[in-house]
Amino acid sequence: MEGVTVTDEMLSSNSVTRQLTDQISLAKAFVVIAKESNNLQFAWELSAQIRNSQALLSNAATRRTPLTVGESETAIRDMALLLYQAQQFHYDSATMLMRLRAKIQTLEEQMSSANEKSSKYGQIAAEEVPKSLYCLGVRLTTEWFGNPNLQKKHRERKQMDAKLKDNSMYHFCIFSDNILASSVVVNSTALNSKNPDKIVFHLVTDEINYAAMKAWFTVNSFRGVTVEVQKFEDFKWLNASYVPVLKQLQDSETQSYYFSGHNDDGRTPIKFRNPKYLSMLNHLRFYIPEVYPALKKVVFLDDDIVVQKDLSGLFSIDLNGNVNGAVETCMETFHRYHKYLNYSHPLIRAHFDPDACGWAFGMNVFDLVEWRKRNVTGIYHYWQERNVDRTLWKLGTLPPGLLTFYGLTEALDPSWHVLGLGYTNVDPQLIEKGAVLHFNGNSKPWLKIGIEKYKPLWEKYVDYSHPLLQQCNFH
Repeated sequence: MEGVTVTDEMLSSNSVTRQLTDQISLAKAFVVIAKESNNLQFAWELSAQIRNSQALLSNAATRRTPLTVGESETAIRDMALLLYQAQQFHYDSATMLMRLRAKIQTLEEQMSSANEKSSKYGQIAAEEVPKSLYCLGVRLTTEWFGNPNLQKKHRERKQMDAKLKDNSMYHFCIFSDNILASSVVVNSTALNSKNPDKIVFHLVTDEINYAAMKAWFTVNSFRGVTVEVQKFEDFKWLNASYVPVLKQLQDSETQSYYFSGHNDDGRTPIKFRNPKYLSMLNHLRFYIPEVYPALKKVVFLDDDIVVQKDLSGLFSIDLNGNVNGAVETCMETFHRYHKYLNYSHPLIRAHFDPDACGWAFGMNVFDLVEWRKRNVTGIYHYWQERNVDRTLWKLGTLPPGLLTFYGLTEALDPSWHVLGLGYTNVDPQLIEKGAVLHFNGNSKPWLKIGIEKYKPLWEKYVDYSHPLLQQCNFH
C-alpha cells in the first residue's frame, strides 16, 4: 500500500506523530496521579486533550498521510501547557515513579487474581460433562439392557475374534470413559489405515460407562476394525495390595487434597488438582502388560487425539532395546525434567539429570517384552511408594512416567505426535504433516471452550447424522 508508514513516523526523531504520541503517554501517567490526588478537574482536562490528540493520529492513519506541523501545532501546544501545569502541581518525576510503582504493583496483583480465577473457571469447564455426552451414555445404556439381540451380537463377536491375542495384528489401547472421544480415535484410525482389518482396539472403561461403550461399538462398525471393550473393575490383580496408587487414592488426606484444595494454602496450581487423577483409568497405562498378558507390542493412545495418517509404520520402528517410543518435547527449556520434578529432593537429584529431555504421553509405542524383562511396573511402584507425601512431584501421570521410563525411552520422529491443539497455537505445517494430533490442554474439541479453528480436525470423524447423536443434540 502506498502512503505513510506509521511505524516509520513513530520512530522518526523529528516527526510530529512521535511528539504527539510521547505527550499522550506522559499525559496518561499524569491522569492516574491526578485522580489519586483527587484533582478530578485536571484529570478530566488531560483526558479530553488526550482524546483530541488521539483523534488527530487516527485521522492521519486512516488517510495514510503524515501529520503536518500546521494541523498538529495547536494540539501539541495545548498538551504542552497541561503537562507544564502538571509539573506546577508538583507531579515531579520522583513522585510519578513512586506512585506508578504502587499502581503497577496493584495492577499486577489484580492481574494475578484474574489469571487465577480464569484458570479455575477454565478447569471447571474442562471437567464438566456436556449434556449431550451424558445423554448419549444414558441412551446407549438403556439400549444395551433393553435389547437382548444387541448383547447376543456382542457375545458372538467376542467369541469369534481370534485377533485379540494375535501378535501379527496392529494392537492399540485406549483407557477412557468418554464414548464419543474414543469413537473418534477408532474411526480416524480406521479411515486413515491402509489395512483396517489388521487393526485391533483394546478399550478399557469403568463400570458406569461399560454398557454404553459395548452398545456403541457393537452397533457401529469401523471398516473392519476389531474393538474389544473391558472394564477395569474386572481386573482381579488391580487391588490396593498390589497397586500403590490405589492405596493412596483411598486415603482421606489425598482425596481432600484433590477436592478441597485447602491443604497447601493454594501453592499447587489448580490443573494439578483435577479429580481425573483419582480415576484408575488414568493410571492403567503403567499396567499394560498385566492388562494384555498375551501381547508383545502395543500403541497407547489418549482419547483426546485424532489420527490423520496410517499408523502401521509404528509397529516396525526399532526401539533399540528400549521400552517406550515417544516424541520428545524439549524444544523449549520448560519441557525438561526440572520442570516436572522436585530437584530439592535428594532422591531426584541423585538419579535424574535436570536437563534430560521430556517426552509426551498420548501416542506411545510400548515393547511389552522388554517391559516385562526390565520389570518396568516394579520401577513405577518404587517411585510411587516414595511419593506418598507428594514431595518428589505434585500430581499427574507424566512425572512418574518420566521417572519410570528414564533411560528406557526411544525418541520418535516429531511428526508422529503433534501436541498443543487444546491450549495453544500450533504451526499449520506441523498439523498438516502430523500423524496423530493431540488436543492436550483444557480446550477439548468436544467442549464449548474448544479452540474453534482446530475443532474441524476432530469433528470430521463424527457422524452427526447418527440417530443417537441427533437425539442427544450433538451439532
